[in-house]
Amino acid sequence: MTTAPAMPHQVVRIEHLDIPMPDGCRLGARIWLPEGAASAPVPAILEYIPYRKNDLCVPEDETNGRYLAENGYAYVRLDLRGAGDSEGLMLDEYLEQELQDGCDAIQWIAEQPWCDGAVGMIGISWGGFNGLQIAAMQPPALKAVISVCSTDDRYADDVHYMGGCVLIDNLSWAAQMFGRNSLPPDPRHRGAAWRALWQDRLEHSGHWLKNWLEHQTRDAFWKHGSICENYGRVRVPVYAISGWADGYCRSVFRLMQNLEGPRKGLVGPWAHKYPHVGKPGPAIGFAAEARRWWDHWLKGKPTGIMDEPMLRLYMQDPAPPRSTYATRPGRWIAEPGWPSPNVERTAFTLIADGTLRPGRAAPEPQAALTIRSPLTVGFAAGKWCSYAQPGDQPVDQRLEAGGSLLFATEPLTEPLEIAGDPVLTLACSVDRPVASVAVRLEAVAADGAATRVTYGVFNLTHRTSHEAPEPLVPGQLYTVRVPLKPVAQRFDVGQRLQLAISTNYFPMIWPAPEPVTMTVLPGDCVLDLPVRPPVAADASLAAFGPPLPVTSQTETIEAADLGWRVIHDHARHAVTLEIGDGAGVYRLPGDGITVTKKARERYSVADDDPATVTGETVWEFGLARGDWSIRTITETTLTADTENFHIRARLRAWEGDALVYEQHWDEPVPRRLV
Repeated sequence: MTTAPAMPHQVVRIEHLDIPMPDGCRLGARIWLPEGAASAPVPAILEYIPYRKNDLCVPEDETNGRYLAENGYAYVRLDLRGAGDSEGLMLDEYLEQELQDGCDAIQWIAEQPWCDGAVGMIGISWGGFNGLQIAAMQPPALKAVISVCSTDDRYADDVHYMGGCVLIDNLSWAAQMFGRNSLPPDPRHRGAAWRALWQDRLEHSGHWLKNWLEHQTRDAFWKHGSICENYGRVRVPVYAISGWADGYCRSVFRLMQNLEGPRKGLVGPWAHKYPHVGKPGPAIGFAAEARRWWDHWLKGKPTGIMDEPMLRLYMQDPAPPRSTYATRPGRWIAEPGWPSPNVERTAFTLIADGTLRPGRAAPEPQAALTIRSPLTVGFAAGKWCSYAQPGDQPVDQRLEAGGSLLFATEPLTEPLEIAGDPVLTLACSVDRPVASVAVRLEAVAADGAATRVTYGVFNLTHRTSHEAPEPLVPGQLYTVRVPLKPVAQRFDVGQRLQLAISTNYFPMIWPAPEPVTMTVLPGDCVLDLPVRPPVAADASLAAFGPPLPVTSQTETIEAADLGWRVIHDHARHAVTLEIGDGAGVYRLPGDGITVTKKARERYSVADDDPATVTGETVWEFGLARGDWSIRTITETTLTADTENFHIRARLRAWEGDALVYEQHWDEPVPRRLV
């Protein structure tokens, strides 16, 4: 990899600029420009997200924007319609209006005197999603995309569903957006109109959890915005990035396999983070890596980035189970494409005595095994999408062993490395028409400590289709494929590979309507592992540079409570997970605005009864500057019986000390084989 030259440009920052849409709506932008760009135009990089350009995202935006402008790019941070300093309403994720606005904004940017007509898009999560989606709409000025922690399939791999199961992150994310959507534009940028725009948001933004729960199968709602419906629509170069602790790593492999144009992939050990602030570490010099990409595709410079292997992966070394890691030991490996010629699919058969035996055939017919997992299996699982906050990654899996079927190899006599997606072929029957299964691959150390390596969950009613699920016939034998998340992991001599199977995984997924007993025929069950022997060429890979330091521009007033507490109440036969989230209270000294961002989440079950499962979230947001202040509190509770989910929610908003708005929701959503 080439070393970035000295940064030659002084930076001009525009705090707020309106980008007009064809229908008259104005979207608020914050822009960093190289000095003199008006007379010497440069390519532009657009990040297009709803996360408020002038308060909630200032430190990250300043780091990214300044670096790009110093290196000869215009960086445009644009708030979505209905979010931050933009006018209008935002009624859900990735709607046609949002994507068309993105295309119109790209055209506007390309026509500005400081832009040479070439535009790239970059974004993590939401901005990674809509970067791919807008690329599929083919706006002429869009020349390349960097998509971080995103997906090509909104049903199969997003915060809402996994394997046809309802993710608890569906509630968690809906609740966070419920709070964010309650915030007004800044009066500094919208003048006296801010209050009317705020009122419109409070009355009409809605509670998105109902939208998402009403679509429990892979229908047109989720196909919209899923570029996997037609990969050929994406014709610009794409750099797709994720991390093993992130919820979105699977999409990188599909994009490498299915996109038809130039593409690169990168998966590190990270959670839902940009690689330059990647946790668990090691973080990398992502700003310089991204610049090599932009220099190649937007400036035509010979950076060599496309001469390197298509896909780089971080091969993790063994690590003890921890709920958070500062860094994961390991090394970088590379693949020329995906599927990889370096990966050998290797079978292990499940044996009734608890053995995981190499090969595809059991030595003799195996006795059936049964399992009915308590609803507490899953409290050691961490979060579907880790943000590298203390507690949100899986802890020692021995805590889940008593409620699971376990199958383990003998201690390894030589190292074993895997890279890719393990798959379990599961032969089973159940005693209920709706049932789910959770499968975990674990590394067991000599002292018994069990680290979860990867996992998969699957709604068995989706065994033939995510679009048209079918109820199970109690007692009937089914053979289903349960895909696990991709991972690159080394197992050392003396470790054992262990497979754990359970019928619950709460609070990762919402449990089945009734307790389920599963009967497994182990001899007919095969774990297929993507074994990748070491490749000598990996040792010669060029190292990534050091990460660009993020300069904090916030003054902490009240630190965030980021606790992750599992409470066992033996008197009530109840278990509760309590999570603290947010950023506390902080001030942006240059702007003078004080921001409050606090959250509490609570997930509980009692008496091993699915009817008692409850998810509760509270978000508090506040903005204050001088004599202006607003505050909102949003509350969401989700419960379910055998027939329906039940959503109860409340929104309250204050201007100063006066309560100016309040709304309540109490709505059932029918369960459809989940």
